[in-house]
Amino acid sequence: MSEQQQQENAAAAAVSNGDQQQQQNGADNNKEKEVTENGTTGESAEPVAEAENEAPKKEMRAVVLTGFGGLKSVKILKKPEPALNEGEILIRVKACGLNFQDLMVRQGAIDSPPKCPFILGFECAGDVEQIGEGVEDFQVGDQVVALPEYRAWAELVAVPAKYVYKLPKGLSYLDAVTITMNYTVAYILLFEISSLSQGKSILVHSVGGGVGQAVVQLAKTVKDVTIFGICSKGKHEALKEANAPVDHLLEKGSDYVSEIRKISPEGVDIVLDCLCGEECNKGYNLLKPMGKYLLYGTSNVVTGETKGFFSAARCWWQVDKVSPLKLFDENKSLAGFNLRHFMYLQNGAGHVKRTVDKVFQLFQEGKIKPLLDSTWALEDVAEAMQKMHDRKNVGKIILDPSMEPKPKPATPAKGKDKKKQSSEEKKDNDEKKEEKKEEKKEKEEEKKEEKKEKEEKKPEAPAAAATNGAGEPAAEEADAKEKESSS
Repeated sequence: MSEQQQQENAAAAAVSNGDQQQQQNGADNNKEKEVTENGTTGESAEPVAEAENEAPKKEMRAVVLTGFGGLKSVKILKKPEPALNEGEILIRVKACGLNFQDLMVRQGAIDSPPKCPFILGFECAGDVEQIGEGVEDFQVGDQVVALPEYRAWAELVAVPAKYVYKLPKGLSYLDAVTITMNYTVAYILLFEISSLSQGKSILVHSVGGGVGQAVVQLAKTVKDVTIFGICSKGKHEALKEANAPVDHLLEKGSDYVSEIRKISPEGVDIVLDCLCGEECNKGYNLLKPMGKYLLYGTSNVVTGETKGFFSAARCWWQVDKVSPLKLFDENKSLAGFNLRHFMYLQNGAGHVKRTVDKVFQLFQEGKIKPLLDSTWALEDVAEAMQKMHDRKNVGKIILDPSMEPKPKPATPAKGKDKKKQSSEEKKDNDEKKEEKKEEKKEKEEEKKEEKKEKEEKKPEAPAAAATNGAGEPAAEEADAKEKESSS
């Protein structure tokens, strides 16, 4: 074989190998393209199709705060059902508790609120629907009450197990949300901070509210305790009808300090204040030696529908700064209690659980009786909040997700109706004007026609009368004949 033939064969072999390599590369590129376009290999293409056909998340009704401020920012919206995390319990909500703290959250008058929008509510009761991993002592179907940090006002809520408590027998959902938070706060105030004992006297602000009534009932489990209760005049009769065991009812806004001094010149042993502001100074000055003043709320900050800077500033300015030396000299004590901070920021969940168990035990023994003010549908939450804001409730206000909302009065939208009515009237008037215009035009046309016809007939008649048969004027012919006869 010649050298030239050997070179040609080598070139042909190289071309053949190149074609094979291109085919192999093309096949590899097709595979890569398939993987790139699908985002996965051919083996996992089926799960992708399943993900695309996945059903949308289920939704629930919830009370959502869309922005801090007035009642218009509270909406009933559809939200995705909560996902259950480790250590949580999913609860199908049957009743929700409305507390003054919720009003402060709505206005943004509370420390470190979540970013809007978020689901409102700190208290609810219902049935356990699902158990998260690591949760013990609970089963699906258990009736429970919970104190979550927000998100309670919804049809479903996922709550850490440490904030969930089983209901004892005989305690309904409504009664559970009536007593759990309010009576737990009252129990800690009276028996763990104030050390209430026989023969003591107590001054209770907002005695007609949920916590106020809890304080009264729990205090009366101790012998010879005297209770001075302050609330608006309109609540006095309602409290008497409810047999509220308040020894001395005083009117809010009156000179209650003088009234108390008339009955108890030395003052009182315990002051429970949920208002703050100038009431702090009055309460402290009413204390007997060895007396205790407890602040557990700042509702005086909430004066209008929205948060007011001047209300907050006034509350702070009106409170005297008490030196520890003054407390030392006068044998008095100052204390405070914030359940939300204690539970969620200061690891007090275990302590609260033990207190809740004690409250439930008192309920089963018949020593406390929940006082329910009213029950509202979720859709009527704004009206319920307004009632509490106006201090018109006597006892607890509750939201019921299964309750039908109040029928709204069928009031037409005045602006739209007026606009619609005016446009219709304008249209009718325009049509009438057009009709009149057409009629006028037709009459004018008829007049023109008549005038034209008269003008056409008018020259013929006078011509026949004024000329003779020869076309000469008849009058001139008669004058000529008359001259001839006279001559």
